[in-house]
Amino acid sequence: MSGRIFTSFSIGLFTIIPAGDPTPNPCGLPIVLGKKGAFGSGEHETTASCLELLPAISGIKGSRVLDLGSGTGILALAAARLGAAAVLAVDLEEAAAVSCQENVVLNDLESQVVTVCGELSAVGEQSFDLILANIYADILLPLADQLVGMTSPGGQLLLSGIPLQDKFDIVQRYTRLGCSVVDSRIGEEFATYLFVRS
Repeated sequence: MSGRIFTSFSIGLFTIIPAGDPTPNPCGLPIVLGKKGAFGSGEHETTASCLELLPAISGIKGSRVLDLGSGTGILALAAARLGAAAVLAVDLEEAAAVSCQENVVLNDLESQVVTVCGELSAVGEQSFDLILANIYADILLPLADQLVGMTSPGGQLLLSGIPLQDKFDIVQRYTRLGCSVVDSRIGEEFATYLFVRS
């Protein structure tokens, strides 16, 4: 994975900082990133939408969180910064998992964030208070039953990476499984939804 230079910037409560940047006293909760790839720096509208919605989610402090398709781990790190007790960051691609683990170390969050390279099945029979999935609709749809089943009753799912043409299908599918839309962000090309499992 090739990294590219970027400068510090803020999204919501967070300040995204490149590794080695001497930026003192960031104005928000700091997230340090080393090498970054697509859908991972916070600049893409799907990641930005998630970072904007995360601080408003009730009950993150002390919660168990799953970040599926974690990429650089930016959402997992953000959840940890907000006080999540345990975050499991899962990505199918080895390069992404390695990048995520490097970023966990850069942020001194090893006690809260665990990185796994593999599919959702690698998680096993666990339940989570919050599931983050910034992945495409063609993955979110077939995994809907599993993702809702892994969400604790009253828990929440923050789903993004959804092309606008697929947003109705996503809402309909997760609603049929007993979830309700709590909040959303409709961007230029993608939609982001926060669901709660009833």
